[in-house]
Amino acid sequence: MIQSLLIANRGEIACRIIRTARRMGIRTIAVYSDADAKALHVRSADEAVHIGPSPVHESYLLGDRIIAAARETGAQAVHPGYGFLSENAEFAQAVIDAGLLWVGPSPASITAMGLKDAAKTLMQQAGVPVTPGYLGEDQSPEQLKAEADAIGYPVLIKAVAGGGGKGMRKVESAAGFADALLSCQREAASSFGNDQVLLEKWVTNPRHIEVQVFGDSHGNVVHLFERDCSLQRRHQKVMEEAPAPGMDEATREAICQAAVRAAQAVDYVGAGTIEFIADGSEGLRADRIWFMEMNTRLQVEHPVTEEITGQDLVEWQLRVAAGEPLPKAQHELSINGWAMEARLYAEDPGRGFLPSTGRLERFDIGPSCRTDTGVEQGAEISPFYDPMIAKLVAWGADRDSARERLAETLEQTVIWPLKTNAAFLVKALRYPDFAQGRIHTGLIGREGEALLPVAMPSRAVLETAAARLAAPGPLAGFRLNAEPRRDGWFLLDGSPVRVAVGASADREMLRSTIVAEAGQSWLLTPWRAGGAGSGEASDGAILSPMPGRIIALSVAAGDKVAKGQKLLTLEAMKMEHSLVAPFDGTVAELDAKEGGQVSEGTLLARIMKVQED
Repeated sequence: MIQSLLIANRGEIACRIIRTARRMGIRTIAVYSDADAKALHVRSADEAVHIGPSPVHESYLLGDRIIAAARETGAQAVHPGYGFLSENAEFAQAVIDAGLLWVGPSPASITAMGLKDAAKTLMQQAGVPVTPGYLGEDQSPEQLKAEADAIGYPVLIKAVAGGGGKGMRKVESAAGFADALLSCQREAASSFGNDQVLLEKWVTNPRHIEVQVFGDSHGNVVHLFERDCSLQRRHQKVMEEAPAPGMDEATREAICQAAVRAAQAVDYVGAGTIEFIADGSEGLRADRIWFMEMNTRLQVEHPVTEEITGQDLVEWQLRVAAGEPLPKAQHELSINGWAMEARLYAEDPGRGFLPSTGRLERFDIGPSCRTDTGVEQGAEISPFYDPMIAKLVAWGADRDSARERLAETLEQTVIWPLKTNAAFLVKALRYPDFAQGRIHTGLIGREGEALLPVAMPSRAVLETAAARLAAPGPLAGFRLNAEPRRDGWFLLDGSPVRVAVGASADREMLRSTIVAEAGQSWLLTPWRAGGAGSGEASDGAILSPMPGRIIALSVAAGDKVAKGQKLLTLEAMKMEHSLVAPFDGTVAELDAKEGGQVSEGTLLARIMKVQED
């Protein structure tokens, strides 16, 4: 068995590998960039080596530095995780040449399946069904156009070296083919250094079905059943589940055996995934499912397979890399229940899913789910890497119970101040078509607006949170002869909002509270009598209502000011907030500086009241 293992990756997958390695008694070595110096995977490993600056091309993509780190620490093996160098045949060969064990398939297998056109030709020879299309070497625009015309529109143009949705264009008619081809080739050349393309027939009502395969160095290959990854946004997977909805035993046998033949065709060793596209317009049928590509690594969504089979696929990888036979034969593997995985991202669905970076001040995941993560409360979500916060995996006896458990966990998740896609995922899980298993890769694109999160919490939740801020004690609002309710003003993520609260709102308030509902989180801050975004306390102290940066000062110490006059402008949560004078007076203190960063509750200024004669 392997004694020491270097993980050539970061974040969630590095932590995932470390957990299994530790259980197996294997010493682990992490690598890290500048941005990851305090990361969870670094602190979880037995040892860690710095490999360079934050950008990936200066650290995690430098194979020579990773191999040097393995030699320096006496590592016996290298696990690439997924992404980065995991499907780089040259890196795999360099690891082997350095006398280290490579936890993955052979460089020859990676190369054989690395180019989509060559892989499809190989699969045809192995008797694996492939999507109708064109895989030829003639890449002239005229030849490609003629082939597209012969296939029939719509067609899909795909970069042969592509992945992750890049280098793909759907063409609806002959008139749009030339422009789409040029665009696809430019993106492919920029992303992969290879502008060659292939053509595929566009599949109606497409579903993404993939099969987990595993091979060892003794000639054994098994499958661990299928996963459905059809819920996608712009060709990126959003949720995955196993088994696939609507899959009958005959179709499962056909697709899984095709996947085994695909792996055998390249003498595959280790974990791999055979991806298929299915025409789901008439349900799943063996004659309407075609090979797309093979991923020669562990997949992000491997936990759903682990949950339904009871197997640890990272342990399988490590045992196979050490030369052991597969832990189970095909007849010993079976499906138990249902599993669903949601990818929780730091992104803002309301702003086109733009990444949301910064510090995780609050990070509470709801109960009842397996959580695979590489971060913890207080960690930074960096702009240098993928903004995935965690993978949440729910198991149930059937699909509905797994789906509901996952939705409930996401609903109870509280993350702040970063925006996340949690509420978007909840809506997707509860959307009627998804709930009933009527899924296809275009579902989110078609129904995206209906899945976007709401702008603010429900009135009931808002009033409860406002009462908590306004109340002098835990029992306020729940006593006999309670004071009459009236409207009070608050800041909800910096925007003014009017909420009905008790008369006790005039008493001393807490500074702020997190309002959470259905996977979304907002910051609620008292807004006292000084006007929009005042942020003042009753003694004339002007406090920062939230973390932010001072971008403008409108007064100086000693200035006389009138009630409601702007004192300074705070930039927070990508919005500007004017803090104003609560009453007529003089600027007795001004502790704010332009460009300065401030925390919530920081004293920025103090206004002294004008004395009456």
